[in-house]
Amino acid sequence: MKWLVFASACLSTSLIANTSAVGADGDSRPAAAATGQTLQDVQAFAAIRDRRERSLALFVEAGKVIESPRCLNCHPVTARPTQTDGAIPHQPVVTRGPDGFGRGGMRCSNCHQAENYDVSGVPGSPKWHLAPAVMGWQGKSLGQICRQIKDPTRNGGLDMAGLVRHMGDDPLVGWAWKPGGDRTPAPGSQEGFGKLIAAWAKTGGHCPDD
Repeated sequence: MKWLVFASACLSTSLIANTSAVGADGDSRPAAAATGQTLQDVQAFAAIRDRRERSLALFVEAGKVIESPRCLNCHPVTARPTQTDGAIPHQPVVTRGPDGFGRGGMRCSNCHQAENYDVSGVPGSPKWHLAPAVMGWQGKSLGQICRQIKDPTRNGGLDMAGLVRHMGDDPLVGWAWKPGGDRTPAPGSQEGFGKLIAAWAKTGGHCPDD
């Protein structure tokens, strides 16, 4: 019986995963593709002489990734993740749980494996899980998110060096650029994103006011 529950849940996830992404405006085109977002190289900001202004500009550019659906869906402010470019509530109904890997028998690993499963469309990556509640980004301004990720009491105890490594090297973060199915990848590449975050940290790690 438990196997049937798990199979039904994964089938539901598969049906959602294979549905064309719908933006907040009802457009069936992927959101990032519709806006034509790209990610500028670090060198594009070299001409900004003021160190603080350059730091801010670098983070705003990195924010194109941070505020993309691929990141926001896994950083909900509620206990339930969202899906697609339109941030629809996750189907089946699952919640974060105390460790971020699901609650009760509805564990993330029941359906999400170590890599994308193209047959069903279910995404996957090693240690697939939700960000902790204190790292909820949905509905937050870029400045608020910036202050969250810099705060060791909310980011898992990371200092700036650890934060740079997490953004540039973590496989789950890297999934954002290889999401499978018809999902819109995050702009640019993880390497380029990591370089922006590293340059932002080097210039003081300043956060936007709003």
